[in-house]
Amino acid sequence: MKRLSLLVLLFVNLIATAQINRFYDSTLFSTPVRLGEVKNNDLLEISGLAASANNPGFLWAHNDSGRKPELYLVNDSLEIVLICDLRVIMNRDWEDIAVGPGPDPTKNYIYIAETGDNVGIFKVKFIYRIEEPTLSKDRSKVVQVTNIARLSFTTPGKPKDFETLFLDGTTKALYVVSKREKPAKIYTLPYSQSETDTLNLPEVASLELTQLVGGDLSSNGKELLLKNYRRIFYWKNEGAKPIAELLKEAPKIIPYNEEPQGESIAWAHDGSGFYTVSEKIPGKKLYLYFYPRKKQ
Repeated sequence: MKRLSLLVLLFVNLIATAQINRFYDSTLFSTPVRLGEVKNNDLLEISGLAASANNPGFLWAHNDSGRKPELYLVNDSLEIVLICDLRVIMNRDWEDIAVGPGPDPTKNYIYIAETGDNVGIFKVKFIYRIEEPTLSKDRSKVVQVTNIARLSFTTPGKPKDFETLFLDGTTKALYVVSKREKPAKIYTLPYSQSETDTLNLPEVASLELTQLVGGDLSSNGKELLLKNYRRIFYWKNEGAKPIAELLKEAPKIIPYNEEPQGESIAWAHDGSGFYTVSEKIPGKKLYLYFYPRKKQ
C-alpha cells in the first residue's frame, strides 16, 4: 500500500510538472539582476512595490501589517529618498500598492491596499488613495499626507484575504485578487470609486491558482503579472481585451528565482522589465531584483 501511494504521488507530480512545462516561457525576460540589499530597518517587511510615475527610476514601497503607516520612495539600491507619513490612518494590514491615474487627469495617484486578512475577520476592506508626491529640489526627506481618500468594499461570502492589487490605467478600475482559496477570485472596483459608500464588489474572474501574493499591470495596460511564492504568471493582452476576458486565457509561467518570502512585484514604469523583493528573513541576505526584458 505504501509503495502504491508513492507511485500515485509520483504520477501526480509528473502530471503537474508536465502542465508547468507546457506553459513555461523563458524567451521573454532575462535572468534577474541583483540590485540593492534589504538593510534599512524601515524596509524589513516589504509587501508592496510599485514604480513611481512622477519620479522616473524610483519605486514606492510599504511594509506589512503593524508597521508604520508610511510609504517609502526608494532608488534601485533600496535607499530611501522620501518618506510619506500617513499617520492619520493606520497600517492594519497593508498588502499591495499601485500607481496611476485617478480623479484628476493631470495627476497621478498612489493606491494602498488595506486588504490583508490572514484569519478572515474583516468584512470591510479599504483601498487608500493619495496624490503621488514628487521629489522636491531640496530633497526634503519627509512629507505629511493628510488628504487621503478611503474606498471601502466588501465581497460576497466569508471575509477574504487579498494580497494583490492592480490598476487598469485605461479604465481606472482597481482589481483585487484573493490569496487563500483555489480557485483564486478576482473582484473589481470600477471607476469612479465612491468615497462615501461601501461597495459590494462583483466577482469578475477566477483562476485555478492559489496563494497569490502580488501583481501588477503594466502602465500601457498590455501585460499583467501575478505571483505566488513559487512562480510568476504572465498574460499578454494582444487585443485590448477587458481584464475579465484576459484572465480567461491560460497564463505563461516565466522564470523566477524563488525568494524566501517574496510578496512584491512591480513593472518598471517604462516596461523594460519588472522588479521583485522579499520580506526580510532572519539570517538571510535579501535583495531587490530586476528581470530585464529580452530583445525580441
